[in-house]
Amino acid sequence: MEQEEFIEQSVPYKIQNWGLMEYSQALELQEKLVAEIAEKDQPGTIVFCSHPPVVTLGRGTKEGDVFAWQGPIMEISRGGRATYHGPSQLVVYPIINLNRASPARPARDVGAFLRNFETAIVRTLQEYGIPSEGRSLKKKSELETATEETGVWVGNQKIASLGIGVRKWVSFHGAAVNLDQDPLAFQGLRPCGFTKETMVSLQQLIGDPVDRKQFMQRLFSHLGEWL
Repeated sequence: MEQEEFIEQSVPYKIQNWGLMEYSQALELQEKLVAEIAEKDQPGTIVFCSHPPVVTLGRGTKEGDVFAWQGPIMEISRGGRATYHGPSQLVVYPIINLNRASPARPARDVGAFLRNFETAIVRTLQEYGIPSEGRSLKKKSELETATEETGVWVGNQKIASLGIGVRKWVSFHGAAVNLDQDPLAFQGLRPCGFTKETMVSLQQLIGDPVDRKQFMQRLFSHLGEWL
């Protein structure tokens, strides 16, 4: 685990880069951070990492979401349905003390936190010339289907999946942003209730490999502003 060098003085949160880490280990470390931040009333820590291929089952997972996946599966406490994590993604876990208000949101407002989390990703994608939108603002009646659409979308394709948990008013879990094109990702499941063709990567959209550290730096800056 590394402390990144690009910490900005204006961002109130600490940052950790865990690199490529097994999902189970990352979950254990998240839980330790949640306990520490709650006990010491700290502002929070933003964690970046990626995982070896794994499918996680959120609280909203439905029968048939996973039908031919051959790898490991974990049932976890975040919101949302089944989704894939793999090394082609950048995963961000904002372990944030929601008892504390920020300039962008009131205290203890999980809905505002989730919308702002999406907005930070949208603003980051704008720096790559990619127009996108977060959909946690939409009401069920406004959606074409009753499927969970929380996340960040580029048109009809999804580039980032979001699902959070809250314990002692500290957030954990987070978002998986599809950075690199990986034809083996999302095989054998309906990610967030959609077909695998719904998912898109930033590399596919810009036509070039993505500088992961640059993306991480830009996202951290926007997360500091919006969370």
